[in-house]
Amino acid sequence: MNRGHWIGASKALGRLVPADLPYPHICDRTVAAEDTMSGLPLQVTRWEKARYCTACAHDKHLKTQPSTPDTRRPNTMPDTATLRETALAAAACGWHVFPLRPDDKRPAFPDHVADACTGRDPRCRNGHTGWEARATTDPDRIRRGWSETPYGVGIACGPSGLVVVDLDVRKPDQVPPPGCPHPTATNGVEVFAALCKAAGHPLPDDTYAVTTGRGGAHLYFRHPAAGLALRNTAGERGNGLGWLVDTRAHGGYVVAAGSTVAGRPYAVARDLPVADLPGWLAERLAPAPLPAQRPVVVDLPTGRAGAYLDAAIGRQLDHLRHATEGERNHTLYVSAVALGQLAAGGALPVDQAAALLEETALSIGLTRFETLRTIRSGLAAGARRPRTVAA
Repeated sequence: MNRGHWIGASKALGRLVPADLPYPHICDRTVAAEDTMSGLPLQVTRWEKARYCTACAHDKHLKTQPSTPDTRRPNTMPDTATLRETALAAAACGWHVFPLRPDDKRPAFPDHVADACTGRDPRCRNGHTGWEARATTDPDRIRRGWSETPYGVGIACGPSGLVVVDLDVRKPDQVPPPGCPHPTATNGVEVFAALCKAAGHPLPDDTYAVTTGRGGAHLYFRHPAAGLALRNTAGERGNGLGWLVDTRAHGGYVVAAGSTVAGRPYAVARDLPVADLPGWLAERLAPAPLPAQRPVVVDLPTGRAGAYLDAAIGRQLDHLRHATEGERNHTLYVSAVALGQLAAGGALPVDQAAALLEETALSIGLTRFETLRTIRSGLAAGARRPRTVAA
């Protein structure tokens, strides 16, 4: 077959030109009869060049819309049925799953942050409910959730009892942080291996592992049964493991194998049982001990109003103390809303309400950062619906 490009935009000028030659300009001249599909000569004037002269039309197009390389990837996103089976398989392992936006790593629900929660979402009627509290192992809920839309599958690490070591791949323009001991590392595997060697331990890669969309790796471990709840870490900050190495635990999630992000698949690299997190890593990742807390003293009114207020505060704090894993941050928000309503109604100072909530939240293992953020959001939401206490 003769490969080339057409010299005209209509069938009247249907002659092919070899592909290695440019489009010829045919404006202001007569096209010979043998070069037209109609077999008749055709005069192309300048005012008709945009219509018939392909070279002129092409030049005009480039001036208005400069060409750019096509960086789009082929659509490799799995279908809804496949993703549903992925979610069911993860749940069968005891892992709590929730929907991610199709071909994306962001949670699909809720579609708002705590500060913007209006309560219209059915799951937020009793206070803002985030992705961690919505994660489930219930097969019926999973089948309903993945019935029509090809949502990606997220695994909530805290409720699933997982600690995942995320070994990233260095981006071309990524610069190591100041003082980084591994400035030439190209990926987190190198950094993590060096950390293990320095600690005198082998690389703990004999566990379930997933290859990420960008070529990194997720190493899955079981969360220690005893000790403090481990939280997320990022790079070398705080009690992190190092540059290009993150961890996901309570308050974090990972993309499940079988999902895609930006057209790149996450796939099982080693289909092994999930190993226990090595003790030395658990010690390294353990959050710093809390500073000594001073008892919070609340000035309560006397009489029936004081008794009612004391019972209301005690009920909220007791509810928070007994919150289960995966529900603690949500419970803190609900309690903050309730005390925020009382504070807005003048029943107690807002700073005392915040101090009571913070003291209790820190005592059950929530981090200071998420605690302060959640309390601030809950108190603000409660202030929009003040509640007074009868004298």
